[in-house]
Amino acid sequence: MFIQTEATPNPSTLKFLPGREVLPEGITLHMTNAAEGAQSPLAQKLFSIEGVAGVFFGSDFITITRSGVEWQHLKPAVLGAIMEHYLSGVPILNKDVAPLEEGEEFFDEADEDTVETIKDLLETRVRPAVAADGGDITFRGYREGVVYLAMKGACSGCPSSTATLRNGIQNLLRHFVPEVQEVRAA
Repeated sequence: MFIQTEATPNPSTLKFLPGREVLPEGITLHMTNAAEGAQSPLAQKLFSIEGVAGVFFGSDFITITRSGVEWQHLKPAVLGAIMEHYLSGVPILNKDVAPLEEGEEFFDEADEDTVETIKDLLETRVRPAVAADGGDITFRGYREGVVYLAMKGACSGCPSSTATLRNGIQNLLRHFVPEVQEVRAA
């Protein structure tokens, strides 16, 4: 088994590509500690490695966020854990466990058409680009011209995430949805 790695815009996060499905398309899972990782045997292995501070599963990639350890020391252990997991045949998630759902979305019913347009733009134009950098972004809410988005994976805590929200996503949404005035992290 060959696992590729890619740098992400976040220097604390590295993207691992096992060459196999991680989670079904459209589903992601972001875990920031071992307790959240209890739903996945692979995440449990990864969190047991000193220096692993976050694990994110995308459709065909895993991003690992480090803390206090340099990549040259952490990367071999992470690669070994991922390879061992896939060779064992154990599923990514424990039986009868679905990825945890985030909090409920919020928006006024009168804004339903606007919200659907925002979600469509996020799904077709933003999420694929963010996934290429090892992360994900999800709609959280819309109120009084402000779109609230959750950043996950490599995007969570990334130094350039504010610029991504303001200069990239905000400009895109404003162009297609004139009602949008601002984009904020939720």
